[in-house]
Amino acid sequence: MKPIITVVSAAVGLLLSSVTHAEEITMFDYEEATSAYQDAYLNAQFDLQSGNQDQTSYSTDVSANYDQVFSSPDRNTRVNFIGDTSMSRGSSDGDSTKKNYQALASLTNDMYFNPTQNNAFWYSKAEIGAQTDMKDPFTKLTVGLGYGRVVNATPMAKTIRVIEELQERGLLKGSVSRATYQNVAQIIAKEPEYRSRYGSADYAEYWVEAIGKALGTNLGPRGAIKSYDVLVNERISTRKYGWLVRAGVGAVLTNYDGSDTKPALEVGAEYHYPINNQLQFSNEAILTAILDDGDNGFNASNAMSLTYELRDNIDWENTWLLNYSESDGSEDLMTNSLKSTFRYYVSNVISLTLTAGLSKTDDNIDYVPGVTDRNDDVDKTLQMGLTYRLK
Repeated sequence: MKPIITVVSAAVGLLLSSVTHAEEITMFDYEEATSAYQDAYLNAQFDLQSGNQDQTSYSTDVSANYDQVFSSPDRNTRVNFIGDTSMSRGSSDGDSTKKNYQALASLTNDMYFNPTQNNAFWYSKAEIGAQTDMKDPFTKLTVGLGYGRVVNATPMAKTIRVIEELQERGLLKGSVSRATYQNVAQIIAKEPEYRSRYGSADYAEYWVEAIGKALGTNLGPRGAIKSYDVLVNERISTRKYGWLVRAGVGAVLTNYDGSDTKPALEVGAEYHYPINNQLQFSNEAILTAILDDGDNGFNASNAMSLTYELRDNIDWENTWLLNYSESDGSEDLMTNSLKSTFRYYVSNVISLTLTAGLSKTDDNIDYVPGVTDRNDDVDKTLQMGLTYRLK
């Protein structure tokens, strides 16, 4: 009886150790190499109502988001663009059509002093913006110092997904070491290099072949097709981990109100944490102070998000956006916006969205019909939308 118990105990121990080992593979196991990623989306939402009102009312909103990051041990370069345009008309007779737009683009370059010793860096940033009724576009230049590093762990997320699919179909036998996960992730991160070397029409066969060699196996037709399907046809959200802080000085060269050059101070921070292989938390905050005798300005914004992959083709995205502005010549303004979105990927590039949102604006201005905008109450929205993924 004792030998049987010993054998069973050993088998259970091996099973538990293999399960534990599998669970230990996370985004944090990814050691960053030179890599690049792009996120580019075009979103559209439309609402139309008629009947039991003076006139047909409608609202439409089209937004674009672009984020590209080039990462290496000694440099991170980020190109970011956010644009939004909306058009709406109320239900009361005589309500006119309102049109608004806003856009902001930035280029940030982080240069690490000695990446093998610490994560200290200096940075430079250029920004340009436009909005409705502006007198001049917004332009700003900033230079400063920072510390920390944010790692793009998306290649590891893709690696975990590929290996899971191969194992579930019996195309990959045995346990996979952490070193193998890292080697595969390094190759996945080099997709742009393979595309550049072999061309967009042929690179995938060489890329997937290299992934199979890193796994130490011949994937075969089924394994190659499934790997390609996961990497190219499935949508895997960008995953990051790490933190950084930065502080700099600069100048607002031109501003929306037509004012001249003003000195500015900037403090920013960001934090990203993949809670598990399906759940990603991110937070980015920035504070800018514009210094001008008699017309000082202060702007702060915070963007927090929590994204959960319910299934390979369904994401649940939750965001909280806070914007606060204060200046000597106007009332303080604070806007809070909460949104919860279910995103269903019809394909790798097209997704349908259902979004519930709450927003509140505090401007210390009482509502006067026909004189001021009505924003004393909490705005509630429920919208269907369509998103096209450009990259």
